[in-house]
Amino acid sequence: MFAPAMKVYTTQPFQIIYSLLEHEYLGYLFESFVIQVNSKKQLTLQHQNISAKNADEFSARLDETDFQLIKLIDQIQQEAVFKKFAVKKGTLADFFLKTYDPVKGDKLLQENILHYVQTRMAKILTLLQNKMTFIMGKDGEPTWKRIESATEKATVLFHFVRNPDNTHYFPTIKYQGERIDFQYKDAVLVCHEPAWLLLNDTLYSFEKEVDGKKLQPFLNKRFIVVPRNVEDSYYRKFVAPLVEQFDVYARGFLIKSERYTPQPQIVFSELAVAETSVALFTAGGEMLEEEEIVQPSGADKMVFQLNFQYGTYNLPMQDAKKMSVSVEKTSDSYIFHRVHRDLEQERHFVRELASRGLEIRNGKAVLDKASAFSWLNQYAGALEELGFSLKQNQSDKNYFIGETSVNVGINENNDWFDIYGTVRFGPYEIPFIKLRNHILTKRREYKLPNGQIAIIPEEWFTQYLELFAFAEGEDDELKLRKHHLALVSDLQNGNLATVTMTRKLEKLREFETVEDKPLPEGFKGELRPYQKAGYNWLHFVQDYHFGGCLADDMGLGKTVQTLAMLQHRKENGAQSASLLVMPTSLIYNWLAEAQKFTPHLRILVYTGTYRTKNVSQFKHYDVVLTSYGIVRLDSELLQKYYFDYIILDESQAIKNPNSNTSEAIRELKSKHRLILTGTPVENSIMDLWSQMSFINPGLLGTQAFFKKEFLKPIEKLKDEHKTKRLHALIKPFILRRHKSQVARELPEKIEQITYCKMTEEQEHAYEETKSFYRNKILKTIEEQGAAKSQFMLLQGLMKLRQIANHPRMADPSYEAESGKLGEVMRLTKTVVSKGHKVLIFSQFVKHLDIVRTSLDERKIKYAYLDGSTKDRQAQVNTFQNDPNLPVFLISLKAGGVGLNLTAADYVFILDPWWNPAVEAQAVDRAHRIGQQNTVFTYKFITKNSVEEKILALQDKKLQLVSDLISTDEAVIKNLTKEDIESLLS
Repeated sequence: MFAPAMKVYTTQPFQIIYSLLEHEYLGYLFESFVIQVNSKKQLTLQHQNISAKNADEFSARLDETDFQLIKLIDQIQQEAVFKKFAVKKGTLADFFLKTYDPVKGDKLLQENILHYVQTRMAKILTLLQNKMTFIMGKDGEPTWKRIESATEKATVLFHFVRNPDNTHYFPTIKYQGERIDFQYKDAVLVCHEPAWLLLNDTLYSFEKEVDGKKLQPFLNKRFIVVPRNVEDSYYRKFVAPLVEQFDVYARGFLIKSERYTPQPQIVFSELAVAETSVALFTAGGEMLEEEEIVQPSGADKMVFQLNFQYGTYNLPMQDAKKMSVSVEKTSDSYIFHRVHRDLEQERHFVRELASRGLEIRNGKAVLDKASAFSWLNQYAGALEELGFSLKQNQSDKNYFIGETSVNVGINENNDWFDIYGTVRFGPYEIPFIKLRNHILTKRREYKLPNGQIAIIPEEWFTQYLELFAFAEGEDDELKLRKHHLALVSDLQNGNLATVTMTRKLEKLREFETVEDKPLPEGFKGELRPYQKAGYNWLHFVQDYHFGGCLADDMGLGKTVQTLAMLQHRKENGAQSASLLVMPTSLIYNWLAEAQKFTPHLRILVYTGTYRTKNVSQFKHYDVVLTSYGIVRLDSELLQKYYFDYIILDESQAIKNPNSNTSEAIRELKSKHRLILTGTPVENSIMDLWSQMSFINPGLLGTQAFFKKEFLKPIEKLKDEHKTKRLHALIKPFILRRHKSQVARELPEKIEQITYCKMTEEQEHAYEETKSFYRNKILKTIEEQGAAKSQFMLLQGLMKLRQIANHPRMADPSYEAESGKLGEVMRLTKTVVSKGHKVLIFSQFVKHLDIVRTSLDERKIKYAYLDGSTKDRQAQVNTFQNDPNLPVFLISLKAGGVGLNLTAADYVFILDPWWNPAVEAQAVDRAHRIGQQNTVFTYKFITKNSVEEKILALQDKKLQLVSDLISTDEAVIKNLTKEDIESLLS
């Protein structure tokens, strides 16, 4: 019995050795050991295993090869194999017993393990040259028998002797030119992939890396007999590959060596069915994923197969071996044609293709169809000069390969651009318009008159997509509207079209500044410089018959710029009235502004239940004011009138292109179109499509086209190129100035009154309350004098002011809407969406509570301050410093003085104070030292209410009020009977 392993001391001499053993399941393996060496330099029985875990202890006598060997040997030990391949929990013994069970064993797993072990054994055997190597004894002794590695590689010659009845097959082995007798000599193959033969204590490897399975049968057998009835199959499937790879001696049939100059051939076909994944690579050399390879018939990729013609033999490049063998059966025997391949010349042709952008891997390349034919059209001629032949797979469509060109012309013609052009595919000329549906639907295949399929170049889909998408007309006519001038210019600048246009339009393309226009004589007031520029711009788009979008920030005066332009139309002989469409709440604001700046404009307010539904009346007016709701209701009637201008204020009202309102608006007829909005895009850029399509129909193509080409790329994919492209298309028709851009031209404070129309329910509540108090107060004045009515008057005015704000302030059971609250929320949303901050003042805490509820519903954050607020400064600091808190609700009495709120640049005063000085103090919370921006103040006044009367009294008694009056009671004491009647009228 051999003694157990003992510890080897590093302080004494030792030797690393490698010991070959046979494992029950894994075949031949090596283990590594260190052996203690005695004073006579002999190996002793004292030894221990060495692995990566303890190798460093013995590093003094190990070289780099030893470390490599130890690492590889560790990987093939049964514990390492178990750890790598065991999926389920269990013991090592169970794993091997189940895996290698003769009946139920896992054959696939056995193959995988065998390949894993064999590849590492091959590396180990190669590294063992000049290393001390042994066969392990049956008792585990690592140094039982010394073996050596042959210094040179052996050769194998395979013999085939064809007899009348059969073929004998056997190999012979030579080493250093001498034949080795290996049969029946207890030789073993310690590795099969490739073969390593242990014979007479020597390890042999072989030239041409012979597979060990080809030698294994002959270790104990002289030859194999192949019966005549399976001869043909055997010769083709087994003998031919052997002839390609190894030295073969034949008797009874002929092996003929042949040499030719290779001629390269490219065969292209659709990637229509599953192809083996190992053979398919992209043009960039990356392997295709499985889902990219398995594609249905008509797939949008092409496969290029590189073959080489050697004489009459067509050999695929992927087989790139030194020899290619084909079998020819003669009348009484076989001829094996052994073609010598010129691999260097083949690689030269592969490099030629690579230099032209086609990377061949494993004999193939895969390109998408458009790129494939673009490549063919570009290089076909040059490749043929280099000796390449190009062929199509006969089972595929007959594709056109040849010169492809396009020639497009664009001529200005009255209100349109006429588009004409031809496309050339080789000898065929096709009208440009014939490609329209193909370009729009991205169909690349175009059928030529001779039945061939031409592939439309990929770049045309980008270059001419917008042209076809925006063009109108059918058959042979294709037209673009004038507002697509930017697109026409882009085509011309990119040498994609030849353009002819009038001098006027050429001038438009070259313009740098908009022409200055004088203000109309009937305009009362002055325009700030940026407003005058806006007025000039409105003339600019009008002169060229373009629709325009005036998209200045809220508060910059879109109304006054538009009114100046409408006054100019009146003075210059406009043939019909202009229609101004807006939210109902804005009608009175427009009316008030028109009376102030353009008092000579004849204005019809076309609203209300009792409006006269007859368009003939419009001829007596310059401007018709109406609401979106009325247009929707009176759509058919309004379509009968041809307006000079149709102008949409707050044009985001038509942001939904499929709404009834949008559809009704688009049906109206006019000479000019204009939209006004501070927020052209609220939710999605589809808002923009709807509005721009109203002012310039067709500018952005159809809804479907816009969604596909702009909406999805911009909003979902964040495509910067598409964003810039969209901006370029709409830029000529939008004038947008932010407050920050024109700050120097603005006064420090801008005040504006916003009139709010009561809802029907609100109006009913107001009129009922007004009648009650009016009768009661006037009767008291008549009977007891004005002094006795003061308390009742205060009480009545308070109720009316509350109802003018929101009836719920006077009656908690009121459930309907308030016109003022709707307008306040609309403007708050607009201001906040643009990143501004706003102070909202009311003298009624109840009113602030209602506004709070509305802000909560809209998820708009706010700070709050009234008389009961404990930590006022904390609310101020939060508002001043938090960029995500845009609104501050403040009770006028609690916050009118003593606060510094310079973070805000908008102030909303929800209800008029008797004394304007108190309002001014509120505005000064924002407009004070430290404020960098112009402050915009909006006073919300409910139309046809006591609030309007209070404004009128402020103007009438301004001096008295500002000097003396600070309370409601003080104001009441100074009211005459006529004043009271006016307030309650």
